Amino acid sequence: ELLAEDSRYFLHQALSTPCLDPITGVDGIYITDEDGRKFMDFHGNSVHQLGYNHPYLLEALKRQLSELSFSPRRYSNKTATALAKKLTGMMPGEGWKTLFTPSGASSNSIALKIARKATGKHKTISLWDAFHGANLDTISIGGEAHFRTGIGPLLPGCNHVLPYNSYRCPFGDCGKCGLKCIDYIEYVCKCEGDIGAIIMEPIRCTDVQIPPKEYYRRLRSICDNYGIALIFDEIPTAFGRTGKMFAFQNYDIEPDILVVGKGLGGSLYPISAVIAKAEFDVCQDISLGHYTHEKSPLGSAVGLALIEYIEKADILSHVEKLNALMRRRTDEMKKKLPAIGDVRLIGALLGIELVRDKKTKEKAVDEAEKILYYCLENGLSFKISQGNVLTLAPPLIITKEELDRAMDIVESAICKYCM
Repeated sequence: ELLAEDSRYFLHQALSTPCLDPITGVDGIYITDEDGRKFMDFHGNSVHQLGYNHPYLLEALKRQLSELSFSPRRYSNKTATALAKKLTGMMPGEGWKTLFTPSGASSNSIALKIARKATGKHKTISLWDAFHGANLDTISIGGEAHFRTGIGPLLPGCNHVLPYNSYRCPFGDCGKCGLKCIDYIEYVCKCEGDIGAIIMEPIRCTDVQIPPKEYYRRLRSICDNYGIALIFDEIPTAFGRTGKMFAFQNYDIEPDILVVGKGLGGSLYPISAVIAKAEFDVCQDISLGHYTHEKSPLGSAVGLALIEYIEKADILSHVEKLNALMRRRTDEMKKKLPAIGDVRLIGALLGIELVRDKKTKEKAVDEAEKILYYCLENGLSFKISQGNVLTLAPPLIITKEELDRAMDIVESAICKYCM
């Protein structure tokens, strides 16, 4: 009945309404539905680095709510300034600056504006299959077709190029093709001559694509040579997901502009940030964001508490242990389950790609969906990407015992439907 009402009163859209199931509670690593069933949540819309209702974050939010609940845009407040100082201080070097917005898509919009203003060039390069938000400008640089179908003219000057490190890359297996994909990006930059920005997810969260270090060393060099702003979209992957506080730290390079969000609000408050080098502070004559909740003391309090807890509780060391467990379990699974075509793992982000035949790499789409529902029936929720990639992103506070149990469920499901 609740799902029927949801369908009746909400506008329908792909990937959400109509919904999967009505829920009544979230706590720690679990979500609970109307029938009282509990699921370990390995999806969480990427906001659940510290799980749900984390007491350290809740206390910070309650304390801030009792002191200052809202700050009009023309005024500053010490909590927002403290978060800005903390975020910019975590970046390499000096002089970084930030702006807050209520959503990752809004922050990506600001990043694009800054790049245009700073470089004097409006063209961008992004990747097919990438996702940077559902606003009109961000679907223009995004590569997923179901966000653009039937929408009409999009942002001009957007160039989509081939995905990096894909199991099905037309250039061949990543690392064995001489990185032809990055050669192609350089070719586009040279031919166009007026590219202002390249925007990428340094590690793609949806189907877990992990480029080699050389890819980003080359990309950084290309941007430097052609005067291009390098924007990294880390909205789903920042704050420990990849084993580092920021995903770009896995590659020993730095972006010109970094966008973070989702997890920054700890599942309690929507807040995102765009963080830029000093030389990109060039928009004093225009309003970049002008958002009502631009310097939210509530969102800033949660963001500060999240970073403080990650540092204080040494969450990154715990992620190393989770990574080792997932590596061991997937290595064992690959040996006995031929349906596993590829395993991609970094930090506590795991993609298991299922195929019907390793030679043809035919996607096991039907099998992946059956596996998802089997896992839901057994208390584990996650997402499927690209039709056949089981994407597992556990809360970073999960215990090794809980993670082991979740991997048991996944292995049992693959054995049931792919043997």
